[in-house]
Amino acid sequence: MARYLMQCLTRSENVILGYKSVVLISRCHARSLSSSSSSSIGAAQPVLSSHLAGKTYSDLYELSVKDPETFWGSIAKERLAWTKPFDQVTDCDLSSGKINWFLGGQLNVSVNCLDVHVAKDPDRVALIWEKDEPGTEERITYRELLEMTCRLANTLKSYGVQRGERVAIYMPVSPMAVAAMMACARIGAVHTVVFAGFSSEALAGRIQDAQCKFVITCNQGVRGGRIFDLKSTVDKAVKSCPSIRHVFVAKRTNNSVPMGKLDISLEEVMAGQSSVCAPEPMDSEEMLFMLYTSGSTGKPKGIVHTQAGYLLYASLTHQYVFDYTPGDVFGCVADIGWITGHSYVVYGPLCNGATSVLFESTPVYPNPGRYWETVQRLRINQFYGAPTAIRLLLKYEENWVKKYDRSSLKTLASVGEPINHEAWEWFHNVVGDGRCPLVDTWWQTETGGVCIAPLPAEPGAEIRPAMAMRPFFGIQPALLGEKGQIITGNDVSGALCISQPWPGMARTIFGDHQRFMDAYFKPYQGQYFTGDGAYRTEDGYYQITGRMDDVINISGHRLGTAEIEDALDEHPDVPETAVIGIPHEIKGEVPFAFVVLKESASENQQAVVEELRHLVATKIAKYAVPDNFLVVKRLPKTRSGKIMRRILRKVAMQDTSNLGDVSTLDDPSVVSEIIEAHKHYRSHAAKK
Repeated sequence: MARYLMQCLTRSENVILGYKSVVLISRCHARSLSSSSSSSIGAAQPVLSSHLAGKTYSDLYELSVKDPETFWGSIAKERLAWTKPFDQVTDCDLSSGKINWFLGGQLNVSVNCLDVHVAKDPDRVALIWEKDEPGTEERITYRELLEMTCRLANTLKSYGVQRGERVAIYMPVSPMAVAAMMACARIGAVHTVVFAGFSSEALAGRIQDAQCKFVITCNQGVRGGRIFDLKSTVDKAVKSCPSIRHVFVAKRTNNSVPMGKLDISLEEVMAGQSSVCAPEPMDSEEMLFMLYTSGSTGKPKGIVHTQAGYLLYASLTHQYVFDYTPGDVFGCVADIGWITGHSYVVYGPLCNGATSVLFESTPVYPNPGRYWETVQRLRINQFYGAPTAIRLLLKYEENWVKKYDRSSLKTLASVGEPINHEAWEWFHNVVGDGRCPLVDTWWQTETGGVCIAPLPAEPGAEIRPAMAMRPFFGIQPALLGEKGQIITGNDVSGALCISQPWPGMARTIFGDHQRFMDAYFKPYQGQYFTGDGAYRTEDGYYQITGRMDDVINISGHRLGTAEIEDALDEHPDVPETAVIGIPHEIKGEVPFAFVVLKESASENQQAVVEELRHLVATKIAKYAVPDNFLVVKRLPKTRSGKIMRRILRKVAMQDTSNLGDVSTLDDPSVVSEIIEAHKHYRSHAAKK
């Protein structure tokens, strides 16, 4: 252990020296940018490793795609603390779904996120917990977070948690939740964080699929001035999960909750545990965590990320996409239940020794100035949020922004979906005073970290509004046509693929590697298919145009339409449904449900629709409930029985002047039926 800490100290000094020599983007207040034109950035060259020092951004990017072994190998050696050095940088073949990085190497992720910084600067603040009530924030140092992690890790071990076993974490954003993730990493357990807004059935489904034996939760959560029960949701879920041995219950509020035979009061047990826990050396390709994301087939899929490659990619993207430098306060307001929270609230910032903000509240509690009051009070330097929240806030008076001092901000960033121009301009000009780079980041749960973003870039390079623009190091985008051909040249559109592997990418879908292959590598041979479409501009920049499959993006959260349909179809009076996504000015997209009822239920439509709303909220989550339910006699189907969703989308969007080719429909008259039903639905809604 002593030798390992000496390695950590050496690694920590290397990283910090590397940071000191990097100023990727000039401080934003030195510039004045016009809202009507694209912005540009002043930058020094990045220093990724001593081997790569002196190279320009263009040189580095070219090396990263032409010689990934040299590029990633040199960075991994210096940036991470290894218990055993790796002897092979990469062994990958996208056509067979084989993805391996840093083979032969061993390390512990929690050591890289905690011990290396405690050895150097134990009193540095690791987390600022921005609790629901403004002004009640708590600061947790790296030493305190390491001690909390070790006590929790020893608690898990004392109750039988073994290396490789899955642990479900169902908690609100809090230091204890971060410690739970780190504790799992420390002892080699695999965490699967489930968003604390999901229903008991959604939680149970994830526990069952991951074969979890343990759950870590809280008695309650607090958000937007309201208290909501978490323990009762877990109790319901666990009833259908016989694999669960213990439920560890932390206290977010002082309210008592019923405790059963499986339940353990977490803080009480932790208090009696040692604050030292020896880290488990983990092979580079052992599982670090699973995170469930929606697929187009209905059943959520457990995306698997492994140790070294994921951590390295999260760390590198955190530093260079957002212009992080030591001493910065990094404000990513995402929930830890999503990949953004994993990579840019927890793993990336902590690996880099940053101070990371844990935001428990909402953008409008207690008023629409909450984000910006928090920026002023905590002196946040980077602010990373979702376009959904920005679209919500721009509806309010600008004074809610301008009354607060935002001079600490140096980088703004958006995540979760493409940001529209109006939101980009407001975010850039009102929040950032036109002086901060605004980076629109494109990535996915499956990619592990940001893949396309305006930064990093050459000094003086432009940033175009509402455009992801440039691939990150090691990312080689390709646009493919309907016949699988690579589309060359610029000013072209196609299916967005990535042509070669990178360290942060997912390795498989838990328990179903064939589904992993079918979803990501089968559509275009030898390519990772993102499921998104993209446009490559005349200058070679990338603009994301949206999903190409049956997955919709609600407030930045991907949700398969089939998952909603499965919930709706459970109603005894509903033989068939079709759900599509339509644009929404605040949420980006919302579900629109077309519902076929049995004849016996046709007289009681409104009651059935209310039951369907409740069904979706119970089976999935409240945010998944469709905004619109249109009852129809039948759905438009091809002769082979496939629902023609393109037509439903046009009807929902009131764009029926050009429905395209309907010759493949089994009965084209169904289209006019649905159009008439929609007109009646709209006129009825307008009278309300």
